[in-house]
Amino acid sequence: MHELGIASSIIERMERTAREQNARVTKVGVRIGELSAVDPDALSFGFEVLTKDTPFEGVKLEIEFCRRVQRCRDCAHQFETEAMFTECPQCGSLHTLCIGGDELDIAYIEVEDPVCA
Repeated sequence: MHELGIASSIIERMERTAREQNARVTKVGVRIGELSAVDPDALSFGFEVLTKDTPFEGVKLEIEFCRRVQRCRDCAHQFETEAMFTECPQCGSLHTLCIGGDELDIAYIEVEDPVCA
């Protein structure tokens, strides 16, 4: 289950951000493309397990699922596609290029500034 390793990497980045900004992390957003072979439910579960009984317990993990996007090399039309159907719906060309759907990124880390004393 590589989702556990991914969750661990997200937490490491949250730790670094919290330390650098001297702030508490409240939310983290990730983008997962359908071609990344990451199961969003398994990632959420792994994140929850790894943050339990830590300073990051309760941090909200928001996952944005990104569909596969192709661009036609002949007519430049961009389109979402399912499975392995890469034919351009506009001109019928099979000369298309995958330009999206392989994302696996931390989109943002939201922090709460510490209360001034």
